[in-house]
Amino acid sequence: MASSSLEWKIRTLPDSPGCYLMKSEGQVIYVGKAKNLKNRVRQYFHSSASHTPKVRAMVEKVDDFDIVLVDGELEALILECNLIKKHKPHYNILLKDDKHYPFIKIDLSEPFPAIRLTREEHKDGAKYFGPYIGAAAVREVLDTVRNVFPVRHCIKPLKEGMHERPCLHAQTGECSAPCAGRVSKEEYAGYVQQVIRFLSGHPEQVLSELKQRMEKAAQGMNYERAAVYRDRIRAVNDIMQRQKALTPGGDDMDVIAFLPCLDDALVQVMLLRAGKLISSEFYTLEGAALEEGSETLVRFMTQYYSLANPPAREICVNADIPDREVLEELLSETALRRVHVVTPRRGDKAALVRMAEKNLEDEKGKIENQREKKLARTLGALNELAWELGLEKAPRRIEGYDISNTQGAQSVASEVVMIDGECAHSQYRHYRIKTVEGTNDFASMQEVISRRFARGLKEYEDRMSRGLDPKEGSFSDLPDLLLIDGGRGQLNSALAAMRDAGVSVPAFGLAERVDEIVLPDQEDTILLDRHSPALHLIERLRDEAHRFAITNHRKLRSARSIASRLEQIPGIGPKRRKAIFARFKTVEALSGATWQEIAACDGLGEEFAKRVYGFLHPDDQNQQ
Repeated sequence: MASSSLEWKIRTLPDSPGCYLMKSEGQVIYVGKAKNLKNRVRQYFHSSASHTPKVRAMVEKVDDFDIVLVDGELEALILECNLIKKHKPHYNILLKDDKHYPFIKIDLSEPFPAIRLTREEHKDGAKYFGPYIGAAAVREVLDTVRNVFPVRHCIKPLKEGMHERPCLHAQTGECSAPCAGRVSKEEYAGYVQQVIRFLSGHPEQVLSELKQRMEKAAQGMNYERAAVYRDRIRAVNDIMQRQKALTPGGDDMDVIAFLPCLDDALVQVMLLRAGKLISSEFYTLEGAALEEGSETLVRFMTQYYSLANPPAREICVNADIPDREVLEELLSETALRRVHVVTPRRGDKAALVRMAEKNLEDEKGKIENQREKKLARTLGALNELAWELGLEKAPRRIEGYDISNTQGAQSVASEVVMIDGECAHSQYRHYRIKTVEGTNDFASMQEVISRRFARGLKEYEDRMSRGLDPKEGSFSDLPDLLLIDGGRGQLNSALAAMRDAGVSVPAFGLAERVDEIVLPDQEDTILLDRHSPALHLIERLRDEAHRFAITNHRKLRSARSIASRLEQIPGIGPKRRKAIFARFKTVEALSGATWQEIAACDGLGEEFAKRVYGFLHPDDQNQQ
């Protein structure tokens, strides 16, 4: 039910185009545009029967909204795009990949133009080719160009009349060495024009010219030079095979297709330049599966294209765009030239769209297959484990415990957590054993389980009394199942601790020798099949508990070693040691600190700080 202030804002909405910002507790959770704000915004707060689950979930959280009036649909589309990029609302379709795509730049104003990678396109008179998907694609093209044409590899400023020592590329014939005065400005410009024709998608002219030069060199019995041209012809033919023409007309074109996949939407972008496919990339739009295809494509294109990544003159999509003219006007302003958006039904362009859709179907199949494997690895494994242990239902939260000690000194325990079959690293805990002396894993396990449930039950009661969800507390989210790393002795100790705490949580032990499952009050153990998902799950949890305990134990030993070493420094007593470790929580932090940072510890000062630094870094003279 909308509040009175919200109802008043809904009644007073204007019949104007603009954007609306849905809010929850002051945060913008959704941004939309409308030709008529009154009609569009009111729809959200009317009967929810026609709403998608995503829209219903969003509306339930809305407690306020703002509107921004504009003059027309184009301004609304531009503003919506900018607001989404600014606020990144939870319920909007967000394009996560916001990188600038690389180009190849040739600055013809230079006497000997370099061919370089750049991520920005400017109106500065230079030639730009791209955009390419990823710097690796650009470097591959640059390597091909430099292998075929003797243009320089460096980007340092050059001018006519220079006579520097040529680099290794000149000695191997890969560069015409303008820096050494070995090529005239006019001859080098000819090489650059060949590169431009090649990058523009017209390698046939380049091939013809290279063949003529090879034949001329061969006729003049300059066979070494002819072999150079022969190798360049092979390189051009190789790149032509990899850039097979997809459209006979040789046009520049972007192909964008959309396909729902589970809760998300997949989008494929194919970039064709001079009729050749230069890149193909998949994107995932989170939570967009229930959106209209046309809406998804519009949101994607307004976020994907920019001045640094302009669209081609024609964009082929696989869904009709209702406000096509508005979108074309926006994209034309981005590209600084006319852009057309089409939905081809037949012919070569339709075949390209179908190719993109086919690739999306293949990608969707892979994702769904991975999802099935993940479910088998997690929820499927939990169901199997519940059946093997005789539980009524699959456990949501499993906690695993392990004790680590070295000859009875500095015993520690680890608590690791799985929620719905996935490791919940933020829930992991360390325990330093306080009441047990010497090597006694049974007593140590009993102490740890006692402390865990004592704190968990206290926090549980406190949160329940305040109406808070116990699952969101630090310790009040109580386990559905315990895994005790060890045999029957450790398991019985854990069970005794739970009885003393007044709780009854299913638990089992995992004997390390052959991964036997040890159950309470049962002589026989359970041996799961080696390929069992349930066995793999509990092995992962046991290994995590072991790793986490060992890692913490090593840190404690290292800290104790450092502390004992600090005792050897004259003037560094218990009070100063305590001040040092109060400021530097870890050994790594102390070892990486400068003496000036150590001097900031309470009561230490410059003299003692230099002593500490010098003791930790005996070969370093920076403390002087």
